[in-house]
Formats: sequence, C-alpha cells, structure tokens
Amino acid sequence: MNTLKMIDRPAHRVATILAVSALALGLSACGKKEEPTVGQRLDSAVEKTEQAAADARVKAEGAMQSAETKMEQGAANAETTAKQAANNAKGMIDDATITAQISAGLAKDPDLSAVKINVDTVNGKVTLNGPAPSTVARERAETIAKAVTGVTSVNNQLVVTAS
Repeated sequence: MNTLKMIDRPAHRVATILAVSALALGLSACGKKEEPTVGQRLDSAVEKTEQAAADARVKAEGAMQSAETKMEQGAANAETTAKQAANNAKGMIDDATITAQISAGLAKDPDLSAVKINVDTVNGKVTLNGPAPSTVARERAETIAKAVTGVTSVNNQLVVTAS
C-alpha cells in the first residue's frame, strides 16, 4: 500500500502543478490588454484631431462674435459722444450768438451802455449785470434781451444809478 501512495503522489503533484500553472497563465492573459492596431490608432488620432478642430472653431466663432459686439458698441458710443459734442457746441454757439445780439441791441439804445452792461448767456438763460440810468432803461434792457431768438429767460440784475 505504501508503494501505491508513493506513485500516486508525484503524478498528483505534477497534475496539481500543471493545473495551477494553467490557471496562472490564464489569469495573466486576462489582465493583458490587446495592443491597438495601426488602423485603430490612426482612427483614434483622426477623431481627436477632428474634435480639437471643432472646439477651435467654436472658440473662434465666439471670439469673432465678441469682437463684433464690442466694435458695434464702440461705434454706437462714438456716435453718441459725437452727437453730444455737436449739441454742446451748438449750445455754446447759440449762447454766444444770443449774447452778441443782446449786446448789439443794447448798443443801439441811446440810454443804455453795452460796454458797462455785462450779458451772460447759459443754455438760453440770460443774466444782465451792471448799471442802468433809470428804471425805464432797466426795463427796456430786459425787453431787448427777451426779444432775441433763443432766450428762454432773463435775470435782470441791472442796478439803477442816479446820474
């Protein structure tokens, strides 16, 4: 009986070793990844390149739209600023014209002195400062100022001086 067990043991060991080796080999084969073929790698590279191109296109379109919007806003701001400057210049010219016309009207009056009366005009509002020889002359100066086109109000600060 002893002989039989001795013979069975090495065969049993060999069978066990073969089984374990086969199992280990099988498990190690499961863990390995198959290397992609050249065609698969090429397809992957093409796909990544196409995606990168699409992303770049989207970014470029967004940048172009942003630039166009900023240019349009800049143009609109420039137009608004130009209009405001033109209106301000027109207002200054109108005020200067009003002042000149009032001074000319005062110079034509024999009782009023265009040199002594200061005429200030801001946005059509006229202020008269200086001396007037009489109350009638003071009121006439205000009437002359009110008669000029573009005058919206007159602040008569003329002081009647007895001569």
